[in-house]
Amino acid sequence: MPKKKNNISQTHRLEIIRQQLASKGDVQITKLARKFGVSEMTIRRDIDLLESHGEAIRTHGGATSAKRLTFEFTFRANRQKNLRAKKAIAAAALNYVSDDQVILLDTGTTTLELARLITAGYKVTVITTSLAIVSALQFAADVETILLGGYLRKGSPDIHGPLAEQNLTQFKCDIAFVGADAVDVDGTTYTDDLRVLNLDRKMAQIAGKVIVLADSSKFGKNGMCRVFNPKDYHVLITDSGLDKRLLKAFSKTGIICEIV
Repeated sequence: MPKKKNNISQTHRLEIIRQQLASKGDVQITKLARKFGVSEMTIRRDIDLLESHGEAIRTHGGATSAKRLTFEFTFRANRQKNLRAKKAIAAAALNYVSDDQVILLDTGTTTLELARLITAGYKVTVITTSLAIVSALQFAADVETILLGGYLRKGSPDIHGPLAEQNLTQFKCDIAFVGADAVDVDGTTYTDDLRVLNLDRKMAQIAGKVIVLADSSKFGKNGMCRVFNPKDYHVLITDSGLDKRLLKAFSKTGIICEIV
């Protein structure tokens, strides 16, 4: 029996492939060829066209979303940056954690390292807005994990927005471990994302103690939005790369700065 001719245009095929890349992250050439009733060579040409427009990246037997791959690469790169310092900071922060505490973990790659350490037998409740932290904690038998609901932050595996802020006010926690995009010479912390400003401040409001985790590359800088003044947090943990003049200035103003 002769094969039925397929009348789906290339424009229509490309739109469906784009939708599948957006929803699933990748596509397979053989499956698409069967779906559209065309040859695998035709699908390869479709994917080549999408790749030439920066919408897809060819893989063995298919393609993946260029946006997804770029995001994953960026997140991995951010995590690897100053990783040794981040691990040391997380290890120091772990000294403040004890069983039966309720702790809040801010988004960020340093708090993610702390989450990984908490999985090693700590019996705590963790509140977070980070999907990456939830993923790290999901198989930790003794950790109760609460993910706050809200909008997914574009370009980041995090939750934000008024719903997350409202949900946060329903809780009290023993310690909030928060990050910073920048810390200036006065010890004020900053974020470069206006969308999380109120959320960060509400984290401090529900916490018995606020501990800032920031590697030394963040210091001596300003960001777009002020988050915490030194009076808003209790301890600042960073690594030995911190400029000694800054450390001396912090000491004079009463900022408790723990160096690892």
